[in-house]
Amino acid sequence: MRFDATGKVTLDHIYTEPDPRAYFTLLRPLGYCVPQQAKPYFAKLIKEYRESRHVEIPQVLDIGCSYGINAALLKYDVTMDELYERYGEREHERREALLDRDRELSRSHRPAQRVRFVGLDTSENALSYAHEAGFIDDAVHADLEANEPTPRQRAQFAGTDLVISTGCMGYVTERTLTRVVRAQDGRRPWMAHFVLRMFPFDPVERALAGLGYRTVRVDDVFRQRRFASPEEQALVLDSMSAAGVDPKGLEEEGWMYAQLYLSRPHGHGQGPGSNDTNREQS
Repeated sequence: MRFDATGKVTLDHIYTEPDPRAYFTLLRPLGYCVPQQAKPYFAKLIKEYRESRHVEIPQVLDIGCSYGINAALLKYDVTMDELYERYGEREHERREALLDRDRELSRSHRPAQRVRFVGLDTSENALSYAHEAGFIDDAVHADLEANEPTPRQRAQFAGTDLVISTGCMGYVTERTLTRVVRAQDGRRPWMAHFVLRMFPFDPVERALAGLGYRTVRVDDVFRQRRFASPEEQALVLDSMSAAGVDPKGLEEEGWMYAQLYLSRPHGHGQGPGSNDTNREQS
């Protein structure tokens, strides 16, 4: 196993395959489940935005969308377990056959959420699959950590109502979020980010505060996945200790955990699962 600078095992290869089979095959034994846990929070936030802002079909930008997992869960009301079954034991199936099955899912399921999904990712292969399958409605292949959005990418970001993520924060920073917001020509989308506890969110909070946002952290913690090995667990616990994060009762028990941060422009409330005692950035 190879590990990155944070101590996490390097899984980059599963995000660059031409289809999601390696992604689900590797993550299933690890119990990867944070998109499933995020689903009801995103659904409530989309509903609240639709009703409060009178937007019939909100546009959601999913940062680090990979193969369009969040979009599939929300649009077609499938579960992670169903997706694990869907792509399991199909090593001999052609990519086009997988796409045909997924396009049928898009056609046969009445959308659980009337929403337009735009996916942002650095993996062109993952984006292409998500778009061709019909999970996402538009795809933005870009690295906004390194580059400003192009005019075409700015046009794709325009009209974003909500920005979500389920695990990329820590590798994606405030640079990406700032560039997304500045591409809106004064519009400020709501945001919901599930962030591993090992990664500090303070720099993102400060950057968003400078753009007129107020951020709250939901009290709950959310399982992301099991550690891939005792070595990964030891390395991550070392990183958490260095950052002053206490893993007692959580990561030390064998699972990685995330926290949910909700960011809205001042005057737009707090959102599902938050309360006045949560951490704030004004």
